[in-house]
Amino acid sequence: MRQICVVGVGYVGLITAAGFADLGNRVIALDIEAGKIEKLKRGEMPIYEPGLEELVERNVKAGRLSFTTSYAEGLKGTEFVFIAVGTPSGVDGEADLQYVEAAARSIAEHMRDELIIINKSTVPVGTGDWVAEIVKRHQREAIPFAVVSCPEFLREGSAIFDFMHPHRTVLGSLNREAADKVAQLHLPLRAPIMITDLRTAEMIKYASNAFLATKISFINEMANICEALGADVTEVATGMGYDQRIGPHFLSAGLGYGGSCFPKDVKALARMAEEKGKHPQLLHAVMEINADRRDMAIERLKEMLGGDLRGRVIGMLGLAFKPNTDDMRDAPSIDIANALIALGAEVRAYDPVAMENAASLLPAVEMFSDPYSMAEGCDALVVNTEWNEFKQLNRRQLRERMKQPVIFDGRNIYDPDEMRELGFKYRGVGRGYNGARLAEE
Repeated sequence: MRQICVVGVGYVGLITAAGFADLGNRVIALDIEAGKIEKLKRGEMPIYEPGLEELVERNVKAGRLSFTTSYAEGLKGTEFVFIAVGTPSGVDGEADLQYVEAAARSIAEHMRDELIIINKSTVPVGTGDWVAEIVKRHQREAIPFAVVSCPEFLREGSAIFDFMHPHRTVLGSLNREAADKVAQLHLPLRAPIMITDLRTAEMIKYASNAFLATKISFINEMANICEALGADVTEVATGMGYDQRIGPHFLSAGLGYGGSCFPKDVKALARMAEEKGKHPQLLHAVMEINADRRDMAIERLKEMLGGDLRGRVIGMLGLAFKPNTDDMRDAPSIDIANALIALGAEVRAYDPVAMENAASLLPAVEMFSDPYSMAEGCDALVVNTEWNEFKQLNRRQLRERMKQPVIFDGRNIYDPDEMRELGFKYRGVGRGYNGARLAEE
């Protein structure tokens, strides 16, 4: 049984700790925020992720997973230590590495045995070398260690599945022996393992996320063109996806990407390029198209409600940036709600799990415990998040409760013809005939 310490019990850290514990390792999850650790010791999860509570409970009961705020306790007898702390965007889009620096320094000050330090957080290219310098500078005695980059590729809402069934494991290090030991740690996952140098591994994560964000912005650009030309982007995406060179994933037109990864990673990569004198035009276009999606939602509501939104009551179906998570980081709903309020509208919302997190971000938005009471007296509804629950709503009941049966479907979860038959004035994203028929009406 290997002993592992995971620094940081946020989204990536907690999944990593629980996942490796479930593979039979002894794992200590460490965080300096005592409140988080106390909650975890009580069995309370700091994040919402399907299956996580059961995974943590099982491994705590088995004695494979424990929690601490002490680096001395966390590093005692440990062979591997993962750094999985936050790297939020700085003022100019650069990654803020203050938490990585603090973790590296604390590891250096408390390590008593040889360690393999593994960067799990998404960090700028060159951070692995920088972490090594920090550890060397702050060690109390010269103890051998190695730094390995092992970027995470977890999707919120399916993170446990992604941990247990990865498409690949990427490892980067200047110490091949250390990289091989980390590879051994990942062998039970039965996925391809790629070993490269530190900076290449760090770049693979940024390039992957930037490419996926580009696919999303590309299909949203196509959605705009489809609306103008009378084509349906959902059918276009299906036709494109059959091409094995393209694939069907990340081709859903809508309100754009959000969350903890794509927005900050694309910004950070563009910033790194600019600092080296490069001109990342494509990355800037990806970000501009994504930002425009939130403005598009407001324009569609104006068109459907006759131009003036002052005094209108707008209900929001969904707040989280995607389904199966309570993550509100860079969620389109935040920009859309704030824009509606600025235009004089009254905004109300329902989300299955994200309302607690959203309350502090959107204090002027009234939260409801169910979608039907939220729809009562609304002039329009906006679908922000494609929760399966919303696909199964009784839409006749929704229509009867609304002041006006108007729905802007920002995630294309409903069929336009079916919605019209139910008596709704409906508009999706990039569904050209839908828009043309609406104009004819």
